Amino acid sequence: MSKTLDEGLQTVRHSLSHVMAEAVVTLFPGTKFGIGPAIDDGFYYDMELPRPLTDDDLPAIESTMRKIINEGRNFERKEVSKAEARTIFADQPYKLELIDDLPDGEILSVYRQGAFADLCRGPHVGSSKELNAQAFKLVKIAGAYWRGDEKRPMLTRVYGYGFRKPAELDAHLKMLEEAERRDHRKIARELDLLHIDDENPGEIFWHNNGWLVYLTIQNYVRQRIRADGYQEVNTPFVMPQSLWERSGHWAKYRENMFITESEKRLFALKPMNCPGHIEIFRQGIKSYRDLPLRISEFGSCTRNEPSGSLHGIMRVRGFVQDDGHIFCTEEQIPGEVSKFCELLKSMYRDFGFDPDTILVKFSTRPEKRVGDDATWDRAEAALADACKKANLSYEIAPGEGAFYGPKLEFTLVDALGRQWQCGTIQVDYQLPSKERLNAEYIGEDNSKHNPVMLHRAALGSLERFIGILIEHYAGAFPLWLAPEQAVVVPVAHTFDAYAQEVVDKLKAAGLRASADVRDDRMNAKIRDAQTRKVPYMLVVGQKEMDAVQVAPRTRNNTQVPAMGVDEFIAFASEKIASKSQEL
Repeated sequence: MSKTLDEGLQTVRHSLSHVMAEAVVTLFPGTKFGIGPAIDDGFYYDMELPRPLTDDDLPAIESTMRKIINEGRNFERKEVSKAEARTIFADQPYKLELIDDLPDGEILSVYRQGAFADLCRGPHVGSSKELNAQAFKLVKIAGAYWRGDEKRPMLTRVYGYGFRKPAELDAHLKMLEEAERRDHRKIARELDLLHIDDENPGEIFWHNNGWLVYLTIQNYVRQRIRADGYQEVNTPFVMPQSLWERSGHWAKYRENMFITESEKRLFALKPMNCPGHIEIFRQGIKSYRDLPLRISEFGSCTRNEPSGSLHGIMRVRGFVQDDGHIFCTEEQIPGEVSKFCELLKSMYRDFGFDPDTILVKFSTRPEKRVGDDATWDRAEAALADACKKANLSYEIAPGEGAFYGPKLEFTLVDALGRQWQCGTIQVDYQLPSKERLNAEYIGEDNSKHNPVMLHRAALGSLERFIGILIEHYAGAFPLWLAPEQAVVVPVAHTFDAYAQEVVDKLKAAGLRASADVRDDRMNAKIRDAQTRKVPYMLVVGQKEMDAVQVAPRTRNNTQVPAMGVDEFIAFASEKIASKSQEL
C-alpha cells in the first residue's frame, strides 16, 4: 500500500526545468532566476524577465527547448565554494540570496548545460538527449512571490508538464480534460447542490440536494462509529484564549485562527476539536478501566485560510470534520490504531474506493513542535509498532507531523488515478500532559496518570470529501448517496394519481423519490432525470397500474424488467444496505 517516489521521473522533470530556463534566457537575455523544481505532474521555474510573458510566448520557449534537447547538452556537475558560487552568479540576485542563506563552509553544486549554469543539488539526466522532445508541454504562466512572501518581488512562474514518453503526456492531458469535465464546482451548480458567495469566501451554502448528500454521509459515519464504540459529543464553537494557550495552539497556530473579543477577553473560533474533547474527558474521575475512551464529534471548525488558497469546497474556511479522539494507555496504542485502520478501510470501500490502493504516509516530528525529544521518540516508536500490528506499509515523510505528535495519513486514489489525502491518526503525548491540559485517570497502581490521546478522522473535512466524491463519480452518485433516488414518470396525466401512490410507498420505505407530473412528454422527463443523474426512472402506464408495478430504467438508459412496487422497494433497499456501486 505504500507509494514509491519515481525518482527517475522527478529527475526528468527537474532536468526539463533547467532546459526551460536555458530556453528563456536565450530568448530573453538578462532574465533573473529564482527556483525551478520538479512537481507532481511536471515542473516550473520562477523568473524575473525583462518584459512580462504572455501565453503567446510559450510556443517559442517550447521550440527552443526542443532544439536544446535535440542538440544534446551534457549536464555537468561541479562542486564549488560559496565564494566561487557568488562569482558565478554575480548577476543573479535571487541565486545570491540563496547562496548567502547557506552555512559558511558548505560545498555547493553547480550544473551546467552548454553556456547555461544553475545552482542546484541535482540530480539531472546525463544529457538532454535522454529527454524526449515530444513528452513535455508548457501550460501556464502565473505570478509567484519570491519565497512565498507577499512583501517580496512578484516573479513570473512558468509551469510545464513533463514525462518520459509522448504517450504518457497524452494520457495526462486526457485525464486533465476529464478532470475539468468532473470539476465539482461545475457539477455542484448543475445538480443544484450548493453555492459559495463571492462576498463570503470559503463558506458553503448547502441547497436541499447537497444537504441530503451531506446528511446521508454524516448519518452513515455516525452509525459506523457508534458500532465501533464511540461516544458522540458536541463542544463550543468559541473558546477562550486561556484554553488555546494551555493547548499550545495560541503559540503554534494563532495565524490560522479567527480571533474575537468580548468583555475585554479574547476568544477564538475553534480551528480544531481536540481541546474541547480533553475538557470533556476531565469531567469526573476516570479509571484505567474506562480506557480506551473513544469520543467523536462532527465538529464545526473555522480556519483563517488565505483567500487565494481557497478552492470550491475542497479548501474552505468553515468545515466539519468526522473528528474523534481516543484516550488510552501507551500499551493500547497498537490495538487502537489497528482497529481504526480496519474501520477506515471498510468505510472507504463503502464509498467506492479500493482499500488496496490506499497510500499511507508516516509523518515524523516537525521543526516547529512542543515536547522534548524523548517523548517524541516514544510517540514515533509507538506508532511504528502500531503499523506493524496493522500490517501497514508506509512511506516516511520527515518533519511533516503535527506540532504535538507523529501521524499516519491515508490517501485515496480516485477514478482518474488522482490522490487525495483524507484520513489521519496522530499519537499525542503532549495535549493531555500535566504541562498542557492535564487529562488524568487513576491507574491500577491507584496513582494518577496522563493518557495518550489519539487524534483520528476517517474522511477528514466532510465538505472536502463530498467534493472528492462529486469528482470521483462525476456527479452520478451510487444509489445510497444520490440526493434523489427515483423519479416516477407517468406516460400520461391519466396515471398521475398512480404515480403519486408509488412515490408515497417509496417514501414510506425510506427512499428519496418524486413524481414528474409536468406537462411534458415522457421521453423529455426521462432525459431530464438522466441529466440530473437520478439513478432510476420508474415509468408507469396502464399495464403497470393494473399490475401494481413499475418499469424501471437507469440513468444509463438500461431497461430493467418490470416489477411490483414492493419488489422494487426490496431491490433498491438491498442495494442501499450493501452500498452497491452498481444500478
